[in-house]
Amino acid sequence: MTMLAVSAPAIAAEPVKTPRVTVAGGVTQPVFGYADAIRERVWVDSDFDSDRDGVKDVIRVDLIRPAATEDGLKAPVIIDNSPYYATLGRGNESELKEDVDGDGLLDRWPLFYDNYFVPRGYAVALVDMAGTAGSTGCPTIQGANENATGPAVVDWLNGRRSAHDADGDPVVVDWHNGKSGMIGKSYDGSLAMAAAVSGVKGLSTVVPIAGPYNYYDYTRGNGIVTRGNNYLGSLARTITDDDPARQARCAPVWDEIAAGDGDEHGDYTPFWTERNYLDDAAKIKASVFLVHGIQDDNVRADHFSKFWQALKKYDVPRKLWTGRVGHIDPFEFRREVWVDTLHRWFDYWLQGVNNGITREPKVDVEPSAGVWEQHADWPIPGTGNVNIFMRPGTADSAGNLALTPAKGAPTTRSFVDNPSQTEATMMNNPEQANGNRLAFLSPPLAKDLRISGTPVINLTASSSLDQGYFGAMLVEYGPSRQNSRSGDGVVQTTLPEECYGESSPTDDGCYRPIAYRPADVTQWRVTKGIRDGQNRDSVSSPKPMTPGKMYEISIPMLPEDYVFSAGNRIGVIIVGSYRSYSAQTLSSLPAITVNTKVSHLSLPVLGGQQAARRAGIPHR
Repeated sequence: MTMLAVSAPAIAAEPVKTPRVTVAGGVTQPVFGYADAIRERVWVDSDFDSDRDGVKDVIRVDLIRPAATEDGLKAPVIIDNSPYYATLGRGNESELKEDVDGDGLLDRWPLFYDNYFVPRGYAVALVDMAGTAGSTGCPTIQGANENATGPAVVDWLNGRRSAHDADGDPVVVDWHNGKSGMIGKSYDGSLAMAAAVSGVKGLSTVVPIAGPYNYYDYTRGNGIVTRGNNYLGSLARTITDDDPARQARCAPVWDEIAAGDGDEHGDYTPFWTERNYLDDAAKIKASVFLVHGIQDDNVRADHFSKFWQALKKYDVPRKLWTGRVGHIDPFEFRREVWVDTLHRWFDYWLQGVNNGITREPKVDVEPSAGVWEQHADWPIPGTGNVNIFMRPGTADSAGNLALTPAKGAPTTRSFVDNPSQTEATMMNNPEQANGNRLAFLSPPLAKDLRISGTPVINLTASSSLDQGYFGAMLVEYGPSRQNSRSGDGVVQTTLPEECYGESSPTDDGCYRPIAYRPADVTQWRVTKGIRDGQNRDSVSSPKPMTPGKMYEISIPMLPEDYVFSAGNRIGVIIVGSYRSYSAQTLSSLPAITVNTKVSHLSLPVLGGQQAARRAGIPHR
């Protein structure tokens, strides 16, 4: 008998679903886990040799990504490129990168980005800026090699550049969705902006926080050195103090920087071009979310205001937060709102979630301590420049502020430059005579007066020498409540930990926020400005002054968004040298003479001339 073979019917295999992010309520959800995330360390090849050892620099990158990327999940990458991972650390607690178990992979990750975003389908890359930590080369303080670090990593993620692991084996990315975002505070923020102005393909958004975007403006003020001599070399040594061998190797590079930075005159030279990202703003292809403290005396607020105008000029998709805070990350002072906003921003630009964030008002601004508003733009729409003239008063009293010049023939007032007087001395007792400053006061205001933008002092003035420094302050006299200044920041209190995101046995998402400590004051320096008289027409082309000759000298002050309260007075203080703003003093101290017929303050007033009149600034 013949036996027939009978085959069992084929059973169709269950199709394997490719992992995808889960979106609910317009945001990605934490469905991928953190403790089991994949951790990697790679070295990306560069095109530069900044330490001149004959070998091109390599850039160390620590990566963490969801385990689901091994099963087909395509993840965008959030990049924080920093020089601080082995020295000053990151965040309020100055956390460093740490390999706890010594296996060559990162176990403890600074900041909350990994804890929060990896479970939501993102990868996070912490990049050692060229010349620091695990990368080779020399830091050059916003030089071309540093600026190329971030774009090199983006190129590698998108298959346009090579990288290797600790064994020297090539590492190719096959899990990336092609979109990357860069974020970071201070130096990290400047590196994010440097990447944006490179126009590198695949960089979809940047979130620069309190970053310097023109290093001339960071170390200079209109022709005057505002930080100590060889500041760049000093900072380079600070960010490499974990590596004495590197410091010795890089000393010749830093000596060249010191020779070229122009500390002896403070003028803008070609040295600063590669450190000035404003000039390349037209190349930006990424969206930009700017964050900056308007009371930041480290990286001053003109960095964000100038770049915001450039972003508008080139119609770059953009968003702005600016508040009455110092040199700080919004994760520390407005945490819940910040995490929600940043989450939706990254979801839109990196995950393609249509959550409406680009249809919301572009600007969050804090004109008074603790009071946040949303507006369509900044300066706030409806703001107009109002000329407020400095009327002379008498020789032994304060002058006046009015919407029209003083009647009669031109009058002058003089004072002698005094570089030793403090800011408090400059603005104290404005109605008393002071031979080292001029003071001008408005009457008590009938109504609140809001300013939004950049005030400018326009002097017609002379110096008794062929040079002269010109400083100015805008002051509110009268009671107000302010986030008091302290050094380069704002007085604050550190609070207990709050947790955002998931944890592993070696890394949690818990960090300590801060709270500001507003104080009641009776006078407040609202903003300030300085200019070298020899740079009156150009920061790059100085011209000696003819002693006794009157010149038009414009002093742009730091941008502000501020409310002068009804009942208080607006004050303008004119000085020569400005001790707490300038690192330089003149060898000989000139007498400064100001024409009080035409000299005036251009004030960006919400509501323009009519609002100034309603507030009671005289117009006759």
